[in-house]
Amino acid sequence: MRAMILAAGRGERLRPLTDQVPKPLLYVGRRRLLDYQIFALKRAGVSEIVVNVCWLGERIIDTLAGGAHYGIPIKISDERDAILGTAGGIKNALPLLGEEPFIVCNADVLTDFDYTDLALDKNCLAKLVLVNNPSHNPAGDFALEDGLITQSENERLTFSGIGIYSPELFHSIENSPAQLAPVLRKLAAQNQLAGEHFNGLWLDVGTPERLEAARQIATQRELS
Repeated sequence: MRAMILAAGRGERLRPLTDQVPKPLLYVGRRRLLDYQIFALKRAGVSEIVVNVCWLGERIIDTLAGGAHYGIPIKISDERDAILGTAGGIKNALPLLGEEPFIVCNADVLTDFDYTDLALDKNCLAKLVLVNNPSHNPAGDFALEDGLITQSENERLTFSGIGIYSPELFHSIENSPAQLAPVLRKLAAQNQLAGEHFNGLWLDVGTPERLEAARQIATQRELS
């Protein structure tokens, strides 16, 4: 199985740190944010990783060096000419991801989620990992009912940025900037979006305060 790490964001809320260093390369404990995802995917048996880049993309490209230092092939989906958004970025990377279902995760989360058993459910085009609502997203994103994600007003959970997708989901998307949320909402309305609830460590490292919290957690837990 292949995987894609979304790493093209600007990291506006972390400026001025991200004026010179792209957010995925910020250190959290003894590793960069991006490193944690790479090694977690490798441990799960992923055979190849695609990373999309835009802001300071050359820094990420040089650091990854094709995966030579990680022991897993890493390919680059280059968006330095124009950032394409989450759905547009995945669409642009499809030639590198192949025709089988693939994992997608955000570069800017700290988590101990185990990707090993993440699989696409029958009759669904995607499966999302949901987490308990953090303080910055108290209303949540989706409800989870009998293994399917819905938009009902029942108790909602937060989309973790981790999921597995069929390439078919992105075939109808134009080669232009597009966000993933509308695609997922449409899929949920068609009862083709599965989900699971993860109760472990998950932190969206999007602000200076959350970056500091992530650094404390990584140090305390000696994350690998």
